Amino acid sequence: MTRTLLWRSGRMVLTVFAVVLVTFGLTKVAYQNPARMLAPENASQQTVDAIANSLRLNDPWFVQLWHYVVRGPEIKGTPTGLLNWPPSLGYSYREQRPVTDLILEKIPATLSLAVGALVFWIALSILLGVYAARKPGGVFDAVTSAVSYVALSIPTFVTGVILLFVLYYQLSLAGLKWFPSGGYVALTASPTEWARHLVLPWLTLVLAQLGLFQRVVRASVLEVANKDFIRTARAKGVAPHGVYFNHALSAALNPILTLGAIEFASILGGAIITEQIFGLDGVGRLAVSAANNGDAPVVIGCTLLGAVIFVVSTFVIDVITAARSGK
Repeated sequence: MTRTLLWRSGRMVLTVFAVVLVTFGLTKVAYQNPARMLAPENASQQTVDAIANSLRLNDPWFVQLWHYVVRGPEIKGTPTGLLNWPPSLGYSYREQRPVTDLILEKIPATLSLAVGALVFWIALSILLGVYAARKPGGVFDAVTSAVSYVALSIPTFVTGVILLFVLYYQLSLAGLKWFPSGGYVALTASPTEWARHLVLPWLTLVLAQLGLFQRVVRASVLEVANKDFIRTARAKGVAPHGVYFNHALSAALNPILTLGAIEFASILGGAIITEQIFGLDGVGRLAVSAANNGDAPVVIGCTLLGAVIFVVSTFVIDVITAARSGK
C-alpha cells in the first residue's frame, strides 16, 4: 500500500508539472503579441512596448517560465510562485489582481454546479442501473437503455437550450415563473434561490451524464450478479433488494467511483458550456473571458486548477479502490 501511495503521488506531481509546461507553451503560441491585445485599441507602439516591459513579456520564454514557477510575482517585496507557500498563480493582465483571488471568487458557482449535479446523477444512475440489472432484457431495462442512448446522443448545449425554452420561456409565457433564466445566487444569501437558479443547470448535466453512468452501473452489477457470494446471499433468503443494493452494488463500486471522480473533476475544472448557457459566473466563464482577452496567467491558472482537481480526485479514488481490494 505504501509503495502504491508513493508511486501515485509522484505520478500526480509529474502530471501537474507537465500541464504547467504544456499550457504555458500553448499560451506563447496562441498569443504572439499579448501586449498589443492588452493595450488600448489605438495605442502607440511606445505604449505597447511599455506594457510588454512591465509584464516581462520580452523576456525569453524560459525566463518567464522560471518567474512563474519558481520566483513568481513580488507581493510586498516577497517573491512568490507555484513552488512557494502560499502558491501564486500569477497576476491577471487585465484585472491587475492575483489569479488565485479571481478563481476563489468564481469557484463557489462551479462547485455548487458540480457537486449538486454529481449527487443527482449518481443517485439516479444507481437506482436505474441496479433495477435494470435485476431483470436484464425486460421492459424496464429496454426503456432505460433507450433513454440512455438518447441522452448520450444529445449535446449538452442542445439540452440546456431546450430546457431553457420549455421550462423557462414557455412556462413564463403561461405565467408560471418557476425557474429563472440564469445567474447565480450564493448559498449563504438564500438557499432557496440558490437551488432555484441551479435546477436547470443541474438537470442539464444530469441528463448528459445519466445515460453513461446508468449503463456502467448496470454492467458492473451484472458482472457480479452470478458470483458465488451472490448465490450464497440468495440461498440464505436475503431479499432481492438487499442482494442487489447491499451485496452486488458494493462489489461493483470500483468502476463507478473511478468514472464519477473523472466526471466530477472535469466539471469542477470548468463546466464551460453549461455556465455560458445559464449565465453562471464560474470558473468556466472566467477561463473563456481570459482566453478571448489574451489574459494568459488566468488561462494557465484555470487550466492548472482543472488539472489539480483531476489528479487529486483520481488519486483519492485510486487509494480507495486499492484499499477496498486489499492491495
